[in-house]
Amino acid sequence: MYALFIVLNQTDYLDVILERFVEIGVTGATVLDSQGMAGAIANSDRSIPLFGSLKTLMEGARPYNKTIFTVLKNEEMVEKTAAAVQDVLKDLPSTGLGFMFSVPIGKVYSLGTNR
Repeated sequence: MYALFIVLNQTDYLDVILERFVEIGVTGATVLDSQGMAGAIANSDRSIPLFGSLKTLMEGARPYNKTIFTVLKNEEMVEKTAAAVQDVLKDLPSTGLGFMFSVPIGKVYSLGTNR
């Protein structure tokens, strides 16, 4: 089993990506509101000298993104899911879209009453 994480900066495409998940057989995913370090620094009231120019560059940018993660049965499904996300975003400029990564999972435990 694998976990696929997607940090999506273009949040307008979240619904389309989730629709594609359903189409290809992804049975569940979790979506979190998230914020990258640069966005947090840009919106901070604290003055961090090293990041002063970064703060200026980030003004007006969207400071928040979505992090999607899903548990997939095998590497084939990871590749299929990653390809679906890339397909949704293929016509957008490649800068600042976000990123994806997968990690192998050792064990999954149910928290339900049927153990």
